[in-house]
Amino acid sequence: MPSAPVDLQPMARRLKALGHPSRLAILRLVVQGPASGTPAGEIQARLGLPGSTLSHHLSDLAQAGLVQAAREGTTIRYAARFDQLKALTDYLWQDCCGAGCRDPHCP
Repeated sequence: MPSAPVDLQPMARRLKALGHPSRLAILRLVVQGPASGTPAGEIQARLGLPGSTLSHHLSDLAQAGLVQAAREGTTIRYAARFDQLKALTDYLWQDCCGAGCRDPHCP
């Protein structure tokens, strides 16, 4: 049975956002962080990125829907949007093995 059509624009934006090494490193760090989010200052300290560069990358990840920002006083915390990450990986795997793929890694 064919899969339902998927709006490819959000998927393409998410994949594009993940296509930069710094953004990928930021997302991995945020995914490992607390559910309340990782403070931007901690992300900056751990990755050694200049503030303006980090801000640009966080903005790209937020616009793609992969992270969300929450202000806590003067701190901005970034948390992963696990629902969007799961939707992206589900999309990548949704038709796997449908054409006879015998890869043991297929879900």
